[in-house]
Amino acid sequence: MQHQISVITLGISDLPRSRRFYVEGFGWMPVFENEDIIFYQMNGFVLGTFEKSALEKDMNRSGLTSPGAFSLAHNVPSEAEVVSAINQLVEAGGRIIRPADAPPHGGFRGYVADPDDHAWEIAWNPDWPIDENGHVRFAI
Repeated sequence: MQHQISVITLGISDLPRSRRFYVEGFGWMPVFENEDIIFYQMNGFVLGTFEKSALEKDMNRSGLTSPGAFSLAHNVPSEAEVVSAINQLVEAGGRIIRPADAPPHGGFRGYVADPDDHAWEIAWNPDWPIDENGHVRFAI
């Protein structure tokens, strides 16, 4: 199989609140939306925010919980942009989980929870260059 992810879908409880976070916080514009789901075109995959009850029905599962034992990451091109991005996400309804600092493995990062408590790492790492299409390359 190819090394690729096509879609990442997050279960959320309030679609308009989630939309505000992703549109005003990250500046991402939906490519499709209805009363249950919003899709955002990313650089090589699609991010979906799906009303949790509709996602449970679609998956034929019940009792989905948040937050999960994972984080999503949004890398930025400079250390200074980490704090700026975190502040913008908080203004759009996010919550700081961990203030920005320098981890022992290098770079600079902080964590923000979206309105449904999904963790987003906002990070800069000089060893992970970002190309003109926004693709990050593990370069160590």
